Amino acid sequence: MDLYIPSPTVSALQVGPLSIAFYAVCILAGIVVATWLTDRRLVARGGEPGQPLDVIVWAVPFGLVGGRLYHVITDNQLYFAPGMNPWNALRIWDGGLGIWGAIALGAVGAYIGCRRHKVNFAAFADSAAPGILIAQGLGRWGNWFNNELYGGPTDLPWKLQVHEMDLSAGRAMLDASGNPVVLGYFHPTFLYESIWCLLGAAVLLLIDRRIRLGAGAVFAAYVVIYTAGRFFFELMRSDYANLILGLRVNTWVSAIMFLAAAAVFARLRSRQPSRTGTSEPTPEQAAQN
Repeated sequence: MDLYIPSPTVSALQVGPLSIAFYAVCILAGIVVATWLTDRRLVARGGEPGQPLDVIVWAVPFGLVGGRLYHVITDNQLYFAPGMNPWNALRIWDGGLGIWGAIALGAVGAYIGCRRHKVNFAAFADSAAPGILIAQGLGRWGNWFNNELYGGPTDLPWKLQVHEMDLSAGRAMLDASGNPVVLGYFHPTFLYESIWCLLGAAVLLLIDRRIRLGAGAVFAAYVVIYTAGRFFFELMRSDYANLILGLRVNTWVSAIMFLAAAAVFARLRSRQPSRTGTSEPTPEQAAQN
């Protein structure tokens, strides 16, 4: 019996005139879970319930714009090469968010939200770090629905069946017999990265509870954990990407960010843990951290 992981042949749900992309649903699910967890963790750091949502309504739109800009800039040939439609750069629901653009502009939005709602920025970043990893892990399943971001061919039992998709139509292409076109069987890098992110979030929660890292160090640890995995996943991916000295752009970015975050973590880990507000947490709130 040939074992493999099937991929969806439908990437969007049509409800009347509205098309709901599953990629967007996965991103939204990640945001909801991250918001809930960040709220619990920020309260444990002296914040008020609901404050993270006040900040996140600033961070999310900034992050989405930043993520899309990073993707379009680093993979510009997908939109601006001869024969391509530049307007597709706006079709965020078809996939394509660069995490580093999302983090960079998302942090700008979060900083604005923190200033407006009197939340300590380091406390918010440390509170949000595990939730961001969970959101990234859930968001990767959007790539599964889109049949994208897979690795090289493989015969392993957990190989991923990949279809040729028409994302504008929200479904797989069909052959002459009316069956979905199968491109082949590949490493499920989306699944590897999703598992890595979820395990990383669990490790980050455990470390933060046991060691009580200094202000900003939890977020730095998040970057260290994520980039360590992302470096290798980028080496596995087989989709087209721009290269620098033979390596994908995101491979270089992951390596640089890993080294920078490791240095920042080493500097911040011994400081006082991040706090916001003026009240001391109760034992129950501290246990939620």
